[in-house]
Amino acid sequence: MTREPVGLRERKKQRTHDALSAAAIALFLERGFDNVSVAEVAAAAEVSKPTLFAYFPTKEDLVLHRIADHDGEAARVVRTRPPGTAPLPALEEHLLAGLARHDPVTGLNDHPEVLAFHGMVFATPSLAGRVAQYASRDEEALAAALGEAVPTAGDLAAALAASQILAVRRVLARENWRRLSEPRAVAADVLPDAVAEARLAFGALRKGLSEFA
Repeated sequence: MTREPVGLRERKKQRTHDALSAAAIALFLERGFDNVSVAEVAAAAEVSKPTLFAYFPTKEDLVLHRIADHDGEAARVVRTRPPGTAPLPALEEHLLAGLARHDPVTGLNDHPEVLAFHGMVFATPSLAGRVAQYASRDEEALAAALGEAVPTAGDLAAALAASQILAVRRVLARENWRRLSEPRAVAADVLPDAVAEARLAFGALRKGLSEFA
């Protein structure tokens, strides 16, 4: 019996993963996260519950893998920044680039499903709680990266800086989402204000966190 090439198997697994998530999110947005069971998601995707759990260990993971894809991103930006670039400018430029391409993680994306997705996450306690867990891991990873970048700053300074940087990014993203939730708001119109506010916020960070600037 001929075995499938590894690449083909991985592509099939990824398609199944994406189909499961798409089916789940469509149901959750239509009826509410708490009003849809895992069994209903499995039935909609035409798979068994064990198969679903093999791809997504929890119901929340069906939604939040989109956010988990950005897990540790800030730390990676610091570690892969160009030579001679301090951590804060690298993080600022990364955020500005995300705004320019309307990356959903920046909150500046006006696709109806993206807006509804963020609204569902913010309004569902179990999802918001899991996002907080991701945020905690991100803080630890960023603190470690900042400590490596500026060893003389000390562990506490790196931890405090990581907390402030990620808090600023969350506040900016939520403000972008709030603006786009207004009737007739479009991302292209909001972009200039979003960029100006990001620059203002990072300017304030640079004043308070000069060792990382």
